[in-house]
Amino acid sequence: MIALSVGGWLAASGAGLLAGGVWRARSGRMETVARACHELRGPLTAARLGLQLGARTGELSPARLRAIDLELGRATLALEDLDGVRGHGLASAWRPLEAVDLAELVDDSVEAWRPAADARGVELLAAWSAGPAMVWGDRLRLAQATGNLIANAIEHGGGLIEVRGRVDAGRARIEVIDTGPGLPGPIAELASRPRAGRGARGRGLAIAGAVAAGHGGRLVAAPSLQGARLVLELPALGAGGVGGGGGTVGAGGTIGAGGAINDAQDL
Repeated sequence: MIALSVGGWLAASGAGLLAGGVWRARSGRMETVARACHELRGPLTAARLGLQLGARTGELSPARLRAIDLELGRATLALEDLDGVRGHGLASAWRPLEAVDLAELVDDSVEAWRPAADARGVELLAAWSAGPAMVWGDRLRLAQATGNLIANAIEHGGGLIEVRGRVDAGRARIEVIDTGPGLPGPIAELASRPRAGRGARGRGLAIAGAVAAGHGGRLVAAPSLQGARLVLELPALGAGGVGGGGGTVGAGGTIGAGGAINDAQDL
């Protein structure tokens, strides 16, 4: 009798563990799908608004066309992620890395999201200190990070947004500063809400943090007198930075992962 009871308890425990594993796998897969859908909506919106602005003004400058191309590249990457989930439960395949001019990437991201800022009456400014900064990474994944930080600031941040960049001690830093009400909670908590089923807000932060982590960097919230100040840090190429090579960054280390996200008191 005792043996039967123990056997039944073990069977029930095993079934519970199996069910929990299945639920976690399904939850992770659904969050990856949700992130990919998020990465489709944002870039397509930015590209559409950019084209509409060009149609109204009768001009599409080379900078605007390059920015639109960047956002369409992000949308294509999101479709690859969705295709990967459909095929084997994971996001897209590993992608080769390259030397990325981060100052140029920031300029393109700001230009891509300027029409969205104009539509909301938001002034969007960009400034890069100390010349170009090269990082070793996936340009489109990095554009996911910069695009999401800028888009979040436009949606939640208020009337003035500054995107600043510089290289300091072998680290490339991108700061997105707004004049809104500030973050409603710690950045790590906000980024974890979508995965925990507590709404969609925070998914852009989760994507940006995952991209940073996949590139050996981090996303932090820094002190600010007004509004939010988010800082994306990445290893820079050159002295003190990370050297080039033939590495890869896959979606498992970016869009499909949690990422390194922290709240900082002194940056």
